[in-house]
Amino acid sequence: MALSNVVFPWEVIIASANDQSESTREQRRSHDSATSNFLEAGREWRRLFAETWGTFLLVVVAAGAGVVGAQSGGAITLSMKVVAPGLMVMAIIYFMGAVGGAHLNPAVTLAFAVRRNFPWGRVPGYIAAQVVGGIVAASFLRVMFGTIGLLGATTPGHGVSDFKAFAMEVLLTTGLVSTILGTASGARNIGSNGALAVGGYIALAGLWAAPISGASMNPVRSLAPDLIRGDLTGTWIYVVGPVLGALIGAGFEWILKGKATVAGTLAAEGDNDG
Repeated sequence: MALSNVVFPWEVIIASANDQSESTREQRRSHDSATSNFLEAGREWRRLFAETWGTFLLVVVAAGAGVVGAQSGGAITLSMKVVAPGLMVMAIIYFMGAVGGAHLNPAVTLAFAVRRNFPWGRVPGYIAAQVVGGIVAASFLRVMFGTIGLLGATTPGHGVSDFKAFAMEVLLTTGLVSTILGTASGARNIGSNGALAVGGYIALAGLWAAPISGASMNPVRSLAPDLIRGDLTGTWIYVVGPVLGALIGAGFEWILKGKATVAGTLAAEGDNDG
C-alpha cells in the first residue's frame, strides 16, 4: 500500500485543530458584528420592545393558565399549567431570540450580566421592559377574568412554609440559569437547541416542583399578578429566591467553564443584523 494513501494520526489532529480554529474565527466575526449592532443606540427600542412583548406573552400564558383553569372549573390540569410556559418560552426564543436575546426574566438578565455576557448599562432597560410586559399581561387577565384563581399568582403549596418555597425557588432558578448559560456557551446550542433545553427545563421544573412553590423562577412572572391583585405578602419569595438562584447559577457556570465565551455573548445580546 502506498504511503500517500495512509492517513497518519497527527494529520487528523491537525485537521481537527484547523476546523476548530476556523469555527472560533467565525464565532468571533459574528460576535464583532453582533456587538457592533448591539451597541447601536438606535436599535435599542427594538430590543426593549422584544423584551416587553416576549415577557407579556410569557406572563399571560403562565399566569393565564391558572386563571383559565379556575374559570373553566379545572379544564386545565396542573400538568398543562406547568408545561404551557415552557412551550411559550421555546416559541419566543425561536421567533425573536436573535433580536435581543429573549431574556424575559430579570434573573436571566442579571445572570448574563454577572457572567459578563451582557453589559451592565443595558440591565435597567431590559428589566424595566420585562416589568412593563408582565404588568400589562396581568392587567389584561384582570380585565378579562377579574381576580379569579388569584390572577394566576404563585404561592407556596398547601402546608408548605415560606422558607421551603423560597429554598425551592433558589434551587429551581439555579438550575434554570445553569441551563441557559450552559446552552449559550457553545455556538451549536444557540437558537433551536437552546430553545428546546430552556423550554424543556421550565416544563420539567414545574412538573415536579409546582406543588411546592409554584415553580416561578421569574420575579416578574410573580410580581405582576401580585401587584395587580394588590397582595404582595409573599412576593419576596419569588423576587429574592430567583435573584439568589441566578447568582449561584452564574457562579456554577464559571466553575464549570471558566471565563465567558463569545457564543454566550451572542446568545445574551442576540445576533440580528437587521
